[in-house]
Amino acid sequence: MAEKTSKKSKPTDENTIFVGNKPPMSYVLAVVTQFNNGSDEVIVKARGRAISRAVDTAEIARNRFMKNSEIKDIKIGTESMTNEEGRTSNVSSIEIYLSINKKNK
Repeated sequence: MAEKTSKKSKPTDENTIFVGNKPPMSYVLAVVTQFNNGSDEVIVKARGRAISRAVDTAEIARNRFMKNSEIKDIKIGTESMTNEEGRTSNVSSIEIYLSINKKNK
């Protein structure tokens, strides 16, 4: 789900793309749209099985559509989640920070 959050804790939250079960090109469109709207940085976030889709999204956007963008940072981690039955499980997460390289624009 390519959603924009409206949290006021970080200034870049409106530039966050949450990757879910849609095809990668849906998220690539969201990333390119964010860059075309004037954002200098876009964050692609995913958890669990969607991590590979997030990596695909970042690579497709960087190599095919936004050739002047670069991967600024990658953060990986683990989040504890509680399911409906009350059991907790660990889920891997990733954040990929894409930014525009202004020199090659």
